Amino acid sequence: MSPKRRFVSWTLAVVSALAFVVGASAQQVARAVSQAVVTAENPIFAPQDPPPQQQQQDPEAAPGRGGRANQAPAPRPYDQVITKTAKTDDGIFKIHRIGDTLFYEIPKAQLNKDFLWNTQIKKTTIGAGYGGQNAGSRVVRWMPKGDRVLLLNIDYSVVADTSTPIAMAVDDANYPAIIRAFNVAAYSPSGDPVIEVTSLFMTDVPEFSVRGRIGGRGYDATRSFMEKAVSFPENINVEITQTFTGGADPAAGGGGGGRAAAARGMRGSSGTVLTHHSMVKLPDKPMMARLFDERVGYFTQGLTDYGTDEHRSVAKRYIARYRLEKKDPNAEVSEPVKPIVYYVDPATPKKWVPYVIKGIQDWQVAFEAAGFKNAILAKEAPANDPDWSAEDARYSVIRWLPSTTENASGPHIHDPRTGEILEADIQYYHNVQNLAKNWYFVQVGPLDPRARQLPLPDDLMGELMRYVVAHEVGHTLGFQHNMKASSTYTIAQVRDKNWVKQNGHTPTLMDYSRFNYVAQPEDGIDPVDLIPKIGPYDKWATMWGYKPIPGAKTPDEEKPTLDKWAREQDQKAYLRFSTEGHNGADPGDETEAVGDSDAVAATRLGIKNLARVSEMLLGATSTKVGDPWNELEEVYGRMVSQWTTEMNHVARVVGGFNSQQKHIGQEGVRFVSVAKEKQSEAVQFLLQNAFQTPMFMIRPEILRRIQVTGVVDRVRTAQNSIMGNLLQAARLDRMVEQAALDGPTAYMPVQFLAELRKGVWAELAKPGTAIDIYRRNLQRSYLGTIDDRLNGNTEPSDEIRALLRGELRALDVEIQAGMAGTTDTATRRHLQDTRDQVTTILDPRAMRTRTPDPAAAGRGGRGGVR
Repeated sequence: MSPKRRFVSWTLAVVSALAFVVGASAQQVARAVSQAVVTAENPIFAPQDPPPQQQQQDPEAAPGRGGRANQAPAPRPYDQVITKTAKTDDGIFKIHRIGDTLFYEIPKAQLNKDFLWNTQIKKTTIGAGYGGQNAGSRVVRWMPKGDRVLLLNIDYSVVADTSTPIAMAVDDANYPAIIRAFNVAAYSPSGDPVIEVTSLFMTDVPEFSVRGRIGGRGYDATRSFMEKAVSFPENINVEITQTFTGGADPAAGGGGGGRAAAARGMRGSSGTVLTHHSMVKLPDKPMMARLFDERVGYFTQGLTDYGTDEHRSVAKRYIARYRLEKKDPNAEVSEPVKPIVYYVDPATPKKWVPYVIKGIQDWQVAFEAAGFKNAILAKEAPANDPDWSAEDARYSVIRWLPSTTENASGPHIHDPRTGEILEADIQYYHNVQNLAKNWYFVQVGPLDPRARQLPLPDDLMGELMRYVVAHEVGHTLGFQHNMKASSTYTIAQVRDKNWVKQNGHTPTLMDYSRFNYVAQPEDGIDPVDLIPKIGPYDKWATMWGYKPIPGAKTPDEEKPTLDKWAREQDQKAYLRFSTEGHNGADPGDETEAVGDSDAVAATRLGIKNLARVSEMLLGATSTKVGDPWNELEEVYGRMVSQWTTEMNHVARVVGGFNSQQKHIGQEGVRFVSVAKEKQSEAVQFLLQNAFQTPMFMIRPEILRRIQVTGVVDRVRTAQNSIMGNLLQAARLDRMVEQAALDGPTAYMPVQFLAELRKGVWAELAKPGTAIDIYRRNLQRSYLGTIDDRLNGNTEPSDEIRALLRGELRALDVEIQAGMAGTTDTATRRHLQDTRDQVTTILDPRAMRTRTPDPAAAGRGGRGGVR
């Protein structure tokens, strides 16, 4: 919530309370709240200080201040405005185009009605955003005012029941902003106002601008043109070519696109886009909203309600969902009155279209659980239909975008009054194929014979694309990510070929649980089941959000049934959603994880597969004779990254809390500390695996093909990531609090830090042991991380400072004892340098008194071999 909105909400509550105390009327409350909103609009003035006096001008002479100069010119006869040369298109409005001038003839029945205005980039200059990119949406209303029509910006974030007295105050506090005011050029024979709207499209109107999306700074009207305007029964589409200019580079003395523009996308001094505006009428009868419940993962529309019986304003959240109504309300399963339809972008390569269609229609089984048959359909976009547009707000489209970005996204547009999803445009970037290929090969390549060589065959790549599409469709249906899901299956279940055939290796497609890297070759899992699918959580959550509740007339009347459904999570853990407010403390709520109910066991199995992948790498990437080794280098890097990711899953166990979202009436607490034994086990696993050199990464036959140097730095960077995660300030603070609340059953911070120190510096327990370069870098990472915790930008708590400084002093004593038998020169110098680093970390001022060593510049306590 923005500061302005928080202030308005606070002011409404306070003023309403004062009205009750002093017996003020509703009108008095309204005036007081309106003044409060004026203050919120001008935060530079403190609430108790009036704004400075405005200079008075002649009201009849001052432009924009009323009087004769601000009067609208008299409308002209209709046929003098809409001449015989006009090209007219009849739809929800009549639109008339005369040359480059555009008029809207607005039926009186459509005045004071709500419309959703959506702006998208349809085509663009290379580097200036993406074709298909959404630029924003808002609710607008056309309101007559004398011989003018005002285009208003409508905000539904603050509401009240219209039958309550405070509704007047809320209405006054939410006065719509005027986007544009149009003079009525003429009235039609039936009395409908005709206005010229050319400037709405041919100037850079902030509310509808795409300038920020492409990094433009100026607008050039001389290089901008209106392309087409079409009126449909429910909406109007207008397309314009717009040219934006970048800012000059001050360092270059002008000219060019400028650093600011280049940083945001524009490559040159200007960028031209084809901007699509679609204005679609919102339903006259709003859908009945369904209240959000933190136990089920839906996107939401929030508002503040002042019209309840509670002694405060109530923050409400409605789930985002499509409107689905049964053709046969009495049938257990019925086709919908209006199904959800997604169109496949004509730009989609033909060989992938069948897989995109499957990814959309995979969700049909989930809607059957909600009582709907054929609720979601996929269609190819109509060919050669000039009235069909992928940017039309009436159509949901899977957009294929020519971009090197390795991603896909699933945004949607919904009615802010109810959360009803009206339209969705999934952005499928071309190079997400490369991302999916690398994930699959690195995670489960040893488990699927089709993945032994790259590139992957089309049938396998098609299935990976189907998975990505289905995941993004889930977002557009209203579903958030559910990272909790992957930890609700046991390791045994994830390795059971019959279980995963029926249930998948994660209960939901909305998890970031990619491919089943826990499975082993001996498990015999069908390769098709290595890929996530619609799972039991998806079916249950779709039922919870979409199933009609007969007899309920209001959102509040649905709450008892929704609560009953949500409580199924108590008996069925695989129906659970991420816990609100866990703040990264739950090791079972983890991205990119499989089997994180036991992260240690899952990672141990995952490492076995990574070792197999390292043996496959050279052969898999040697298929394109005559090509350089670029793919070998890329996939090798992905393998190292996967190892780091899996090790960080284990680090999350330390100082962790197992959690379940629970509401009043459910037994037990929401957060339970991870058992001491599990935390200590995680630390020992990291010491034995993450902080020992991963030798499967160090293969000269690979490394000598892709780089002169770098493997030492790769290992250092990976281990540094894990060390930094393990010694997070938030993790240490949680452990301190666990010790305070749980007492002797807690994994004490002193024990954790001692075990970590002894493991990282294990060579000191065996005097004379040489410390190799990988271990020296690990130990430098340990010092650098502690240095950052003690002397970085964030001040540590007193307890953490005492604990970490104590560890450094203990380390210094151990180094003193261990150096006596050291004969290896590199090891001795490393230990001597370590003692200097400890002194500097404990007293940063000591650094300023030392004579700089040019040969050692830049290494410091956080460095290593670069």
